Formats: sequence, C-alpha cells, structure tokens
Amino acid sequence: MTRRYDLVVVGGGAGGLVSALIAARVGARVALIERGRLGGDCLWTGCMPSKSLLAAADLAHRTRHADDVGLPPAEPALDFTTVMGHVKRVIATIEPHDSAERLEREGVEVIAGDARFARPGRLLVGERALGFRAAIIATGSAPVLPPVRGLTDAAVLTTDTLWELEALPARLAVLGGGPIGCELGQAFARLGSEVTIVEMAERLLPHEEQAAGELLAARLASEGVRVRVGTRVDAVEPAAAASTLVLSTGGRLAADAILVATGRAPRTEGLGLDAAGATVDRRGAIVVDRRLRTAARGIYAVGDVTGLLPFTHVAAHHARVAVPNALFHARAKVSPTIPWVTFTDPEVARVGLTEAEAQARWGQRVRVASHEYAELDRAIASGQPYGFAKLIADPRGRLVGATLAAPAAGEAIGELTALIANRGRLADLSRTVHAYPTLTEGPVRAADSDLAARYATPAVRRAARAALIAQRLLRL
Repeated sequence: MTRRYDLVVVGGGAGGLVSALIAARVGARVALIERGRLGGDCLWTGCMPSKSLLAAADLAHRTRHADDVGLPPAEPALDFTTVMGHVKRVIATIEPHDSAERLEREGVEVIAGDARFARPGRLLVGERALGFRAAIIATGSAPVLPPVRGLTDAAVLTTDTLWELEALPARLAVLGGGPIGCELGQAFARLGSEVTIVEMAERLLPHEEQAAGELLAARLASEGVRVRVGTRVDAVEPAAAASTLVLSTGGRLAADAILVATGRAPRTEGLGLDAAGATVDRRGAIVVDRRLRTAARGIYAVGDVTGLLPFTHVAAHHARVAVPNALFHARAKVSPTIPWVTFTDPEVARVGLTEAEAQARWGQRVRVASHEYAELDRAIASGQPYGFAKLIADPRGRLVGATLAAPAAGEAIGELTALIANRGRLADLSRTVHAYPTLTEGPVRAADSDLAARYATPAVRRAARAALIAQRLLRL
C-alpha cells in the first residue's frame, strides 16, 4: 500500500532536518528520506570538521605569536593524528542532535534509501511507494573537479575526503582561492604544511570587497602561504611520491597532496525530477522562485540544490520559508538580506551590497564609511590590531551593505544584517550604545566617522558658533 504523507523531505542535511522538524512540530505527518548519513555535509565534511580544524590551527598560531600579548612564544608540539581526533570528537558530540532517534522522538518517520519521484504526488524508495501532498527536496551539493588533464590520477583531496587524512601533507597545493580554499589553506599552513593557493581570478575572495581579498592575501603571505592569483593549473603530472602542477604562468609546483576547492554542483542525479515536473538550470540546480516553489505543483527545494547561497544557515532559512508555504499555502519569501562569513584570520563577513554594486545603482551618491581595527582599542589590547569595517549606505543614509574583514567579524555581522533588514541608517548604528571595549565597536566607529564627516563642516561650525554667541548674549 502507498502511505500518504503531508510532507516528504528528500535529504537529511541542514535544510532537510529543519524542514522535517518544523513540519512535525505543527502536527504534520512527515517522512524524511536519506540515503547516507543524517546531518549532511555540515556535520560530516563541512562546517563542523573545518571549524574544529581551524580552532586547533588558530591556537597553534597564537602560541607561536604569544609575544603579541606579552607572553613567551613557543612552537607547539603538533600531532596531526591528535588534531584529527579532536575533529572526530566534535562530530561525535553533535551527531546525536541530527540522529534518526531524535527525529523519530519528534514525530518524523526516517526512511533510509534512494528517493525517486515516479509522478506528481508519488515517490519511490526502493520498492516502497510514498504518496505526498507536498515535498521538499534538500539533497545539497557535492564537490566537483575542474577539467584539468591528469588531475584525477593524482592524490586529490576534496572537502568530502580531506577528513580521511592520517598524516599532515608536507606540501599542499590548494586549487581555489575562495572561502573554502583560503580557510583550509591557512589552517594547514598553521599546522605545519607548506601551502600554495592557486586562484584563477586576480585576487583571493573574488566575490568580496577587493580590500578584503588583498588584506587576506597579505596576511597569508606573512604566515608563509604562497599565493598565486591570476594563475590557472593547466595540467597535473602524477607521480608515486608527489605530483607536479603545471601552471599557466609557466611555473611548476610540486605537491604531496592537492586540495580541490574550486566549486560544488547540486545533487539531483537519480531524483526523477522529469517525472515530477521540476526543472533544472544549466548548472544542474533546481529552479525555484522566491517562495522556493519548483515548476512541479506541491514540490519545493531548499539549500544548495537550488544553486542559491551555499551556506548552512541559508538552508535552514529556506526550510523556514518552504514548510509553511508547502503545508499551508503561505506566501513567505526568501529574505534578500543574508550574511555570510569566511572563517579565515581575519574573518571576512559580508551582508548586502559591496561598494561597486551600490555605485552601479546610485553612482557617486553612495555613502561609504570605514574604520581600521589598528585604531580599535579592544583589537589593540588583544594583540590583533588589523582589519577594517566598511559600511555602505544609500544617498539617504540607509545601510545597504557591510564588509568586516577583522577579528570576530562573524560575531558582529548579525547586528548589521538586522539593521539592513529593517531599513536602518548609519545614524541608528552610531546612536546605539555598545559595550566597551569590544570588537563589535568596529562598525560603530565607522558609522561615527560618517556622522563626523557630515556634521563637522565649516557651515555647521559657523552655525554652532553663532548659536553659542547668542546664548552668551542672553546670559548677559
């Protein structure tokens, strides 16, 4: 018999888990189908393992540079196996939160297997048929290898396989200078690898403010990372001991391991989307509208499989939009104001428009305010006096974008996201009282500088001087 559900969720990563839990908690009959491990990339190969590795690498770096805060520097006794043990313990600690047992306690039926749409309103898992009133596809994405001759024959790592390493590579080549490549490249360098990052674009983090990429490149170089921007890998020559990368600039690069961080592709193969009536774009991403509806009636998609911003918090946000739309025909839409963070040192946090994007809309009427963390008291006291806060406002002073390339940038971007979402102004940020001394004051000092530039003008001073003279005369 075909059992009918209010909602069927395909994929047990962040978007699928949140979707299933929300639906179950409002009383819907929910099934979640996952062919692998619940928790998705975030738990097993993405956010949690990478941030655990970054924490170890950061402490090693701070130990070497303890003299920044008046302590004797020391070279940490690093053992890569022990570091990877820490990574595995973090995953094991968090895994029960995403387990089938927890989901079933919440009222979600968990089904293991490959899901395939047979027709609208019907889905197969092996020989089992499931009927549904609504469905959410949350199958995520997977790393892809660029078409480089010889690459697949070399010792290639991706974010899926990196965590199987048992020994630290002596020489690591990182293909891709985006967020993943920069984060992991810096981490491995701090743990003792000789790292080279190769990026085709003319700068690191090519989708961020140019100054952020330049700051990060300088920081990496100061830590011994070799950064090759404007460079393509034309071929890889595999060998038993090490591989050689042939670069477009004419150079050759020897590497004991190659980490490919050049992009990901949506996981849609085998889903039977044609039978359901859903469509994909040229990248293979499921086409959705702002309500996350696919072209198939009653079927929604969330997270990386949509080809939209590939972040765990975006997938969770998508779930909160899609579930009420799917179950109750609500009209919720995806927020246009979404922050993201590259967890390098310094962190690079972004929300809204860059300066160039804002100028394309408003021209030279755009207001730009910035502050250097070299002048921020808490950054100086912490031995981290580097980075900047850059705020972008429209001609009326409303905040429309922000980039923080600084320590703890990811912790400060939330306030700016809320301000943009609520059409707040630079003046609102300046007037809000912040605790002192904190790193979150960086954006505030930038807003203060904008107000100072607008009001500390000769005309304002003349008007103030006249008012003060008038007050003195009244006292006489």
